[in-house]
Amino acid sequence: MFFIALGCAASSSAQNTGPAVSLVPVATGLANPWALAFLPDGQFLVTERPGRMRVVSATGQVGSALAGVPPVAAGGQGGLLDVVTDAGFARSRRIYFCFSEPGAGGAGNSTAVARATLAADARSLQDVRVVFSQRPKVESALHFGCRIVQAPDGNLLVALGERYHRKDDAQKLDNHHGKVIRITPDGAVPPGNPFASQPGALPEIWSYGHRNPQGATLGPDGKLWMHEHGPQGGDEINLPQPGRNYGWPVVTLGENYGGGKIGEGTAKAGMEPPLHHWTPSIAPSGMAFLTSARYGAAWQGSLFVGSLKFGTLHRLEVAGGKVQREEKLLQGNGERIRDVRQGPDGLLYMVTDSPQGRLLRLQPD
Repeated sequence: MFFIALGCAASSSAQNTGPAVSLVPVATGLANPWALAFLPDGQFLVTERPGRMRVVSATGQVGSALAGVPPVAAGGQGGLLDVVTDAGFARSRRIYFCFSEPGAGGAGNSTAVARATLAADARSLQDVRVVFSQRPKVESALHFGCRIVQAPDGNLLVALGERYHRKDDAQKLDNHHGKVIRITPDGAVPPGNPFASQPGALPEIWSYGHRNPQGATLGPDGKLWMHEHGPQGGDEINLPQPGRNYGWPVVTLGENYGGGKIGEGTAKAGMEPPLHHWTPSIAPSGMAFLTSARYGAAWQGSLFVGSLKFGTLHRLEVAGGKVQREEKLLQGNGERIRDVRQGPDGLLYMVTDSPQGRLLRLQPD
């Protein structure tokens, strides 16, 4: 166990009023873990980007790779990605996960969403079924997204990347690149999707003009919050609304790698501005609202976002539809934070992205 050095973001002059906390390793030796979900009895379900899913015990024992995970196009940013448990997991043992799905005969790849049942002995996935495949498949190892959120109505909201070289697709409705989609747990199109009756538009689309989402969560109001990587600057937090256009690549607060303007500027009528942005980029990943009082009143209700670039954990105070204050935690930690979740115990958990990745708990002292 070691103690965290707390520090404030440059955008905030307020003194830290948060609790004393320690970063406690729960499990080690995970190969590029990407996401975690919580199981009964204090267990965890963790995905590893190379294509494995594991159960970690409450005492930190890392189990064998689960059987039944479909083949993944592991490479670059591709592999086994997000995982969430169904709201009715205690009864159904159903989970949802996303991965980079190889095309038939090795022709391209795309992000896919699957559902499965975690076997009673927690050693395999059963009844695995791919319920959604991003279209079209392309040759790329970049910008898959992908985060899954189950809405209060049971439907799935899935944030998808624009595959980098296909950035202009994010403005077109005949593909799933750079979109948030909304599907039922079986992959059908639920009532209320904004483009379901529009000729030429894919009916799963909920919002568009996104780049590479790496975090998504439900807000206290039950609505979707997400963040996405900017190109070089301009990482964004957005609140995707049905039918809205979030601008990429027409408008952005970032620029081309190596310098140079992208698109038409930083704002345009008919395109939604971000709620918050980071310039320079922090490479955000993972996202969770803290609803518990385990860390005291100062942190309750805050939004927590991990940084891959700096290894920091960003605490954002949100009120009145705006970020009022931002604070950087874990400065000097040096580990790429890939996912951030609030556990059933009300504490924050993270996984770090490295060949010897860790599952960590933020423990109030």
